[in-house]
Amino acid sequence: MIRSLFFHLATRRGWRALATAFGLGLLAALALPPVHAVPVLLLAVPGLLLMVGAAPGWKRAAVIGLFWGWGFFAGGLYWITYAILTEVDRFWWLVPIAVPALSLPLGLFVAAPAAVARLVRPGWPRLLVFAGAWVLSEMVRGVVFTGFPWNLIGSVWAFGALPLQAAAFIGVHGLSLATIILAGLPLLGRRTMAGGIAALAGFAALGVVRLWPEEPPPQPLHLLLVQGNVAQDVKWRADARVPIFQRYLELTAAGLRDIEAEAPGARVAVIWPESASPFRLAEDAEARAAAAQVLHERATLLAGAVTVEWGADQRPLHVFNSLVAMTPDGAVAGRYDKAHLVPFGEYMPLRGLLPIRIVQGGFDFTPGPGRVTMAPAGLPGFSPLICYEVIFSGAVVGAERPQWLLNVTNDAWFGHSAGPYQHLATARLRAVEEGLPVARAAQTGISAVFDARGREVASLALGAMGVVAAPLPAPAAPTFFARIGLALPALLALLAIVAGAVLARRGRPGGGR
Repeated sequence: MIRSLFFHLATRRGWRALATAFGLGLLAALALPPVHAVPVLLLAVPGLLLMVGAAPGWKRAAVIGLFWGWGFFAGGLYWITYAILTEVDRFWWLVPIAVPALSLPLGLFVAAPAAVARLVRPGWPRLLVFAGAWVLSEMVRGVVFTGFPWNLIGSVWAFGALPLQAAAFIGVHGLSLATIILAGLPLLGRRTMAGGIAALAGFAALGVVRLWPEEPPPQPLHLLLVQGNVAQDVKWRADARVPIFQRYLELTAAGLRDIEAEAPGARVAVIWPESASPFRLAEDAEARAAAAQVLHERATLLAGAVTVEWGADQRPLHVFNSLVAMTPDGAVAGRYDKAHLVPFGEYMPLRGLLPIRIVQGGFDFTPGPGRVTMAPAGLPGFSPLICYEVIFSGAVVGAERPQWLLNVTNDAWFGHSAGPYQHLATARLRAVEEGLPVARAAQTGISAVFDARGREVASLALGAMGVVAAPLPAPAAPTFFARIGLALPALLALLAIVAGAVLARRGRPGGGR
């Protein structure tokens, strides 16, 4: 049955081949969070390689790869439509075209590996070349046009800590390389499938070994993540500012009381999500005074808020997406300004030429200076990551290694969809890669704390209002990936391509089409 299905895929022609490639890409998207139907890749990836092999040349193979990638990214990024629906009266016309229009150019990052793979013979040569080129394409995707490394194929394993442990050595891109190779094994015969099962067992054994030791005692700090669950269409309304602020104050006060009851005298970091404060805390002394009233003397507030720097004419000179640290007396103890801004969401590429702007307001945000380690009010040093800054593998830590990572985000844009789950998966991967605990405070969820090996310590579900309280887990020693970074997965990808090319030149039998 499987052989006949593969034969059917390889013999598709014309528009049917393109439609089939698109459908296989859609199928592959089911492997991504939150579904994690990883076995679908055993059909989607071999199907793509068979169609690439049946293409009359590398150009047609590139088109097949483009349509496969179009389907994959359309299925994985459908939730972007939710952001448009927050201003549907202005951008209704974008609803049917936004996701396809974004997904099609992203498909180019599959077209390139497909074209390269067509240049070598089938079997191990083509699979190795395709896998290596896929990873290099993923890495390029994380850089060009400010980068969009969302839904890397290695993230399909983020349903638990155990299958992610190899990321401590090879990063998520290394997991992507292994995933593509394993998914392509059905083309190479039963013996290779047995080898694939053995490889999966090896990854599982590595996970058991890394997760076996007892965790060291937590750091002397309790985290209080406050999830206000404020809908995006309400968030910036003038009549909602005071009620929203009051909601965060009340949740904070209740959470601090609970921590004090369970751990009297504990030091606490209160964390509000990205832009949670409807008031500009860095400038608004009255708002800080109100917040100070709910903090006790051992609590420090780390709050997402917008910060404005004014010009001499009293017009906004710079607008920042900030994380503001505030002490119990209402003083500002530190500030981080988001450095990696979201195109079309926080700044407008080709401003004035394109009619698309999702966020409210007439000003582009200004990027901050970049990665830093903060230790306001004597807190253990942390690397602040606002929103999708956490998705960039190998780029979440500055020159000074922190003791934890703090990700504040507003995923209310994406409603009850796969988007928040996919975002959460990237945070979990960063914990494993860097060997650092991660605290993630999200406006509508999912807020969570992960230890330095990616195990979930505590969480609050998507769409819930409340708090997450947990001691801050201890950091681990720097992982191999933390020391080497992206160099190793890039090297592994190049070695895969070289190995495939060498096998192709030697003419060794590879099996499969």
